[in-house]
Amino acid sequence: MMLRRQFLAAAAVAAALAGGLPAQAQQVAKVGLVLPMTGPFASTGRQIEAAARLYIAQHGDTVAGRKIELLVRDDTGTPDVTRRLTQELVVNEKVSFLGGFGLTPLAYAAAPIATQGKVPAIVMAAATSAITEQSPFFVRTSFTLPQATVVMADWAAKNGVKKMMSLVSDYGPGIDAEKSFKDRFTAAGGESVGELRVPLRNPDFAPFLQRVVDAKPDALFVFVPSGVGAQFMKQFVERGLDKSGVKLLATGDVTDDDILNDMGDAALGVITSHHYAAAHQSPENKAFVDAFRKASNARPNFMAVGGWDGMHVIYEALKKTGGSTDGTALLDAMKGMSWTSPRGPVQIDAATREMVQNIYIRKVEKVEDELHNVEFATFEAVKDPTKAAKGG
Repeated sequence: MMLRRQFLAAAAVAAALAGGLPAQAQQVAKVGLVLPMTGPFASTGRQIEAAARLYIAQHGDTVAGRKIELLVRDDTGTPDVTRRLTQELVVNEKVSFLGGFGLTPLAYAAAPIATQGKVPAIVMAAATSAITEQSPFFVRTSFTLPQATVVMADWAAKNGVKKMMSLVSDYGPGIDAEKSFKDRFTAAGGESVGELRVPLRNPDFAPFLQRVVDAKPDALFVFVPSGVGAQFMKQFVERGLDKSGVKLLATGDVTDDDILNDMGDAALGVITSHHYAAAHQSPENKAFVDAFRKASNARPNFMAVGGWDGMHVIYEALKKTGGSTDGTALLDAMKGMSWTSPRGPVQIDAATREMVQNIYIRKVEKVEDELHNVEFATFEAVKDPTKAAKGG
């Protein structure tokens, strides 16, 4: 049914294009952000929108002779809504760029429309490795779950962890994370003693955590999407796992900077791997965090940096094309692009359209009465390992 809906949406776009879309006003480049602004994943949308608006405020709303117009649409985290809004943005609004995509199913829903419309679509959040394979017009400025996960597996294997369990949200990124961690950890000589998958919507971690209590592994590896970490940590503590001797290892989604302070001291000592933390030490990040706090009265998280860098890619691509909004030319301009992000040095791999970036091992610590993910080890220039294994 989903494939049929995707086909029909793509066909509608193709028909509109074949009929001759009216030429876009030369002086405007519209950027359509499709984000979950309400519902359980609203923090993702708020962070990305705030970062995109901050980028425009700091860099001006005109680039290469084009006035940038930001159109934000709330898909409520529902793929059917994403599909409809994306189609409206391409066919009716004639956007030059799409962006956002807070969860993997939402990016998948937009893929055929971006392809048929030949509109570059910047994936600023969703992290399943296969997303960029769904459309040649997808470019990612966030990360992939395998990218962060294999680094955590390497670190665990080298730091005394012998027996692991995994607990992940049961959808694309979680399955990516589970497989990447298990494959890498067992290849290094470790033992996986169980894999647990928790429903994405309305998750109840308690029965799964009880199985961890019973199994007594050395460590538990966890992935849950941005915004769900606080609920997980609450139930982790309620089951007494914070005092059980089971190490908690995770990707940085769990200790998301946007909600970390609300977790309380139970989060202290949690080890995570990720591509960005608000506590990252660099002049670029200090400027970004200070400006974001001032503009939004909030701490930026990894979703925000995906939005910030997504806007950077859009601006730089327009500069390279001299203001042309031809989709193929813009896409070619993005491939191979490199710059210094608030997260550190990054590059868009020309072959895969994925970010090549540092992945950091961090520990939750208290810094000036706030909880922060404090980096203590760096794995440099990490590619998406799934595509690297295919020769990408």
